[in-house]
Amino acid sequence: LVRMKFLQLLSRKPGKLEMLFRIPFCQKQFPYMCLATSTCLYSKKKKVNSYEQVDQEKYKNLVYSVTSYKTSAQTPETIFEEDNLLYGPPNKHRPPVKAGTKTPKNWVPLINPNKRIPLLNGDSNLPIKIALQKTKMPSVTRILQQTISPQQAFYLERWKEKMILELGKDGFAEYTKNLFLQGELFHAALESIFLSEEIATEEQREDVVISGYLSSVQHVLKDISEVKALESAVQHETLQYLGLVDCVAKYRGQLCVIDWKTSEKPKPSLKNTFDNPLQVAAYIGAINHDANYDFQVSCGLIVVAYKNGSPAHPHFMDPALCSQYWNKWLLRLEEYMDRN
Repeated sequence: LVRMKFLQLLSRKPGKLEMLFRIPFCQKQFPYMCLATSTCLYSKKKKVNSYEQVDQEKYKNLVYSVTSYKTSAQTPETIFEEDNLLYGPPNKHRPPVKAGTKTPKNWVPLINPNKRIPLLNGDSNLPIKIALQKTKMPSVTRILQQTISPQQAFYLERWKEKMILELGKDGFAEYTKNLFLQGELFHAALESIFLSEEIATEEQREDVVISGYLSSVQHVLKDISEVKALESAVQHETLQYLGLVDCVAKYRGQLCVIDWKTSEKPKPSLKNTFDNPLQVAAYIGAINHDANYDFQVSCGLIVVAYKNGSPAHPHFMDPALCSQYWNKWLLRLEEYMDRN
């Protein structure tokens, strides 16, 4: 303490402290003493950039999609996925009740226990093709459209608004018209392939509108055999609904209801197809309870074809999976009937 006061006194007089530093350390006054000075620099801590801590590899696909997407390439599905990645699942603090945990009030089995299957089917090798008649029965498509969740309805409406903003009302109408036309041409081409047992006509292969789709499904067509129905109407005589089945045939030896879908965006898993599995399950149940069909089906197949010709994704639905979606379909059907 005394030494500190001594230094303070020296510092008040100009030149005294400097003189002290010049004194050799070997002098007797300070035989073992060494004077050292230090300074503490106080500065603001460098702000950490939060973006540097982000796992770039994990989110590179999201960053790429956000920075490179064109509105015209978006669909309700891409908007749903983009928002889910950016903001997380909606209502994550209140998880929705899974449809599979509910039991339909008017439960009807997927497989009809009262349907008799002849030992030998008809001699004709031609697939069944029944025209769709206009009746008061609601269609499978209409039921699913009118019972979509508020969440799906929101994304669908938002996609529609964005498309109209970019293309205009007339342009959007033309866009949707072209989508339906592509689907119709693709289904017609598949029908001609199955009926004539040819790969495709030269005219269809050269049609740029569907040539990519046909190339996309070639590896799937090799696994399909014994076509029993094509673009044929079905109706559930007990539950009173109807629909138009794309195809009923064997896929790798198992009889399936086959639904052909077109897409510009890859759908590598069944969950990417949204309500399509419910549609397939509804068609399976209708066939099994329709007297016009002398067979029953327990499996389904959703084939997603791509316009750029990349290999289609076939999503097989085994009997257990079809039963799960059948229960979900019955709940949607009940919801529609309650509203109407």
